[in-house]
Amino acid sequence: MSVAEPAGNEAPAGASPAASGLQQLLKVVGAVVAPTTLLTALAYYFGWLYAFYYFDYLGVSSTVLNPSVTDYFVNSVDALFAPVTISAAGALLVFWGHAALRVRLAARPHDRLLRIALPAMTGLGVALAGAGLWTVYFPTPLRNHVVAAPSVLAAGVLLLGYAVHLWRSIGARRTEAPAWRLAAEWTLVFAIVGICLFWAAAGYAAEVGRGRAAELVRSLPSMPPVVLYSQRNLGIDAPGVRETRCRAQDAVYRHRYDGLRLVRFSSDQYLLLPVQWSRGRGVAIVLPRSDSVRLEFRPSTARAGIPPVGC
Repeated sequence: MSVAEPAGNEAPAGASPAASGLQQLLKVVGAVVAPTTLLTALAYYFGWLYAFYYFDYLGVSSTVLNPSVTDYFVNSVDALFAPVTISAAGALLVFWGHAALRVRLAARPHDRLLRIALPAMTGLGVALAGAGLWTVYFPTPLRNHVVAAPSVLAAGVLLLGYAVHLWRSIGARRTEAPAWRLAAEWTLVFAIVGICLFWAAAGYAAEVGRGRAAELVRSLPSMPPVVLYSQRNLGIDAPGVRETRCRAQDAVYRHRYDGLRLVRFSSDQYLLLPVQWSRGRGVAIVLPRSDSVRLEFRPSTARAGIPPVGC
């Protein structure tokens, strides 16, 4: 007589409803997160946030330069490198800690560790989740850091969910909930955590954009000088920018501007900043690429006072 094999979708014998519900949730999460379209959209969004706040720091609307899709994806690498790394490392620590705790409790299910860990995790989870939620509506010190409030809220919800999971699977085996309820609970937990991570990553991308712009401003004096030639008077009035009119009668470009640095070239437009640019008194110059203007670059180590070629 043959023994019937269990159906592929059924939980293995002896599996707890918690494990079965978590397996169902992981399948759903994998089906949603796996598509390339979602990951591409997220990379595009975070790259857009980076570019928006980068140019906003310089006083320029990012829509004027119209960065390309490739630019957004390149920016997203800088914006997401740290959040993805930290999230992956945190997930590994959680998995390893869970495995070590289960081994310890499997040998001694009524260990004092469980009696200490459950109240501690519950109390800490309530405190963290409460602090994160409170910061959403009221000013707290967590608002001083863009990633603090969402990270604290996500950690609190995860701790509460894990404490309930331990209480059901180890501490109170007689009160097991149906698999569908456990799947629903874990879905809500991961939904809240996912939203918090998205919130934190968005804030981090904005801060990275501002930070990179601030680094650029500090490095302006060491960047290669740019001499701007123009056929017409551009009327550039900015600190550190000097205009010289060429006296040669046959000169194609009659106006020369010194004291500029090229910051970005995008969509056939030049973004230039004065070498003495600051947020309080600086102006950004956006020029379309055309035959009426010409840029001449000089080495950053060139001595001052050497006249540029052509005037």
